[in-house]
Amino acid sequence: MRVLTPKVLGLVVAGLWVAVLLSAAGAVYSKHRARELFVQLERLNRQRDNLEIEWGQLQLEQSAWSTHAFVERVASTKLHMTSPPPAEIELISP
Repeated sequence: MRVLTPKVLGLVVAGLWVAVLLSAAGAVYSKHRARELFVQLERLNRQRDNLEIEWGQLQLEQSAWSTHAFVERVASTKLHMTSPPPAEIELISP
């Protein structure tokens, strides 16, 4: 069996310490990066939820605009249109 000299043994121990420190730094960096990515994911999820809420509100608004009562009100107030009296209405059939 070969015996290591103190100089070689010191180099091996120093190399092991460097490896341990580098792996610890890598673990800390990995955990920090994972937390950053999780925070970013949560921010994006909140943004997605807000956009879905806004989309639903826009759909409701669009459906309200296309109702008969809304069209009637806009036609009478902004366009000054009126319905003709029943006597002036003529039905045309083919």
